[in-house]
Amino acid sequence: MQANEAGAEHAAPPAETHPEEPGRSTPEESARSSSGAADRSRPAPVTLRSDLKASLLDGAIALVVTAVVFGILYARIKAKTSSTVTVMPFMADAGAFWMYFLSQAFGWSALLWAWGTVILGLLLSGPRPGRLPLSVPRLERLHRTTSLNTIALIFAHALLFAAELVRHDKDGLLGAVGTAFVEAFVPGGYDSGTGRIAIPVGQGALYLAIPLGLLFYVRHRIGPKTWRIMHRFVLVVYILSVWHTLLYGTNVWYDGWFRTSIWLLQLPIAALFLLRLLRPARRSQQLRPLGDRTGSATGWSLRLTGRIAAVAVVVALLAVVFTGRDGGRAEPPEDTTSTHNHD
Repeated sequence: MQANEAGAEHAAPPAETHPEEPGRSTPEESARSSSGAADRSRPAPVTLRSDLKASLLDGAIALVVTAVVFGILYARIKAKTSSTVTVMPFMADAGAFWMYFLSQAFGWSALLWAWGTVILGLLLSGPRPGRLPLSVPRLERLHRTTSLNTIALIFAHALLFAAELVRHDKDGLLGAVGTAFVEAFVPGGYDSGTGRIAIPVGQGALYLAIPLGLLFYVRHRIGPKTWRIMHRFVLVVYILSVWHTLLYGTNVWYDGWFRTSIWLLQLPIAALFLLRLLRPARRSQQLRPLGDRTGSATGWSLRLTGRIAAVAVVVALLAVVFTGRDGGRAEPPEDTTSTHNHD
């Protein structure tokens, strides 16, 4: 059609060509139009700036969820129905320690957003369902934006925890800030009770999440293969986050339905992870019969071990969910006071 029109225009005398008429265009305009259509069909480059902009709606939703969680935590403290009151009786004054409960709310939101990020990642890297609520490009973008917001939520959780330490430290402001920074952000800096293990575990989740979440935007410099290998450790960030919650979350301090629900949330992740191992999207990661393997024997053994471990994890999670016991605290200890000096 364009060739015929161009030929007709060239065949006609100059006085009879009317490029300014509606519905007609010159060959140069047609070429520019075709180039513009090609540019519009080409996906825009993915950058950190574009993903930060796209993450605003997701971030706003995260803040709303955090506010709701804070309201629930605050109300439970006021009603003295939270196990936090049992673990740390001096925190029964919700108004005095509102910043600590806000930190807890950000922690719960961070865990929820990390859960969603891992779910999206496993959906994209494993066998995909026949119908998805969003297109693959939209799911990939959502996976990136939830990852960025997870980092922000974890950081806010740690920052508010440090701010709460500053509020209740009677030393000078400079000394209080220094002490709070060490206890909240330096591994081994917090030396009180369960926090000696739980705090470094949470710090590990934060310090791994930042580079692993941002390496995507420099993957062309470090190489796609290196990036894929590093990206697999995102699951470690989530595991550390769950471990930190179960160790230090006073809301789930004792065995019960709330703590069991945390384990219940891990079943979809374990199932999707197992499915991804059994039917990976990348052909090189498939576990072929031993006699037909094309890779090294070590790689084949590692892939087999991973599948067996994933099955064991699913079985263990099912056992915890059905029994309601995970080896946690069955009853309050005789001394429930915190050894950390908040006065």
